[in-house]
Amino acid sequence: MDDFFLILSLISFLAFVIGMIKPGIVLSWSPEAKRKRKYVVIYFGTATVAFFILFGITTPPTKEIAVKSEVIETEEQAEEEVKNEAEEQAKIDAEEQAKKEAEEQAKIDAEEQAKKEAEEQAKKDAEEQAKLEAEEQAKIEAEEQAKIEADEQAKKEAEEQAKKEAEEAAKNAETMAQTQAVQMAQDYLNYTSFSRPGLIAQLEYEGFGNADATYAVDKLQVDWQAQAVQTAQDYLDYSAFSRTGLIQQLEFEGFSNADATYAVDNLQVDWRAQAVIMAQDYLDYTAFSRSGLIQQLEFEGFSNEDATYAVDEVGL
Repeated sequence: MDDFFLILSLISFLAFVIGMIKPGIVLSWSPEAKRKRKYVVIYFGTATVAFFILFGITTPPTKEIAVKSEVIETEEQAEEEVKNEAEEQAKIDAEEQAKKEAEEQAKIDAEEQAKKEAEEQAKKDAEEQAKLEAEEQAKIEAEEQAKIEADEQAKKEAEEQAKKEAEEAAKNAETMAQTQAVQMAQDYLNYTSFSRPGLIAQLEYEGFGNADATYAVDKLQVDWQAQAVQTAQDYLDYSAFSRTGLIQQLEFEGFSNADATYAVDNLQVDWRAQAVIMAQDYLDYTAFSRSGLIQQLEFEGFSNEDATYAVDEVGL
């Protein structure tokens, strides 16, 4: 019977340990509201204590039996001694009997001791096994929890990345106004040349806001030096310029000094011929003295040498 209570005590203790880690496993038979550590303590903690007490009560008191056996043995020996006092041989027989009984008793005691130690070892093994299983269960649950947290973290990072990409896409997406501005800017560049500020101003003149106009012009990735060269050539196609005058005209159109200078120097212009054309243009619509025309050409940016040459060429 004591073994039965010992087994029940161990089972209750094992259920108690598991329940403290995962109440839902050992209380699966109870309502959801009672699947808590509190009820694990009430049910299985109480059962463990109760079964262990019953185990202690039902365990045979080996020491009392031993004492009682020794008392009986002593009485028997006394009776034998009194009864067989005169008989030496009977005394020897009694001593041998007592010795034999003592050996048997020692054997019984040794067996009981071995049984007790085996029970204690079994209990210890059961406790270690329960502890090992509890640790293994805790490890499994920790790994599952870590996996869940990792999945949640990965999901969160994926959502944040998707949100970031959506925001970036929205940021980079052109509005309808920007698309129209880009198209109009390209149309203007298809038939004439512009500086960057000049093209932005033209788009603003067409009714686009500065932000949309600027976005469209920068979106096209225009070679502004090439535009400056084309504009300089356009000016020379219908009018005469000095080198400095043409650079200033390109700067007026919005080109930087560097781009304007590059464009003018890239055209390989005969500036003396330009001075002659301009001198003739002036004479075609007004009268000049020789010195006055030379001064006017110098004012337009020609050197004195080129201006004098031009005036000589027009016959003034």
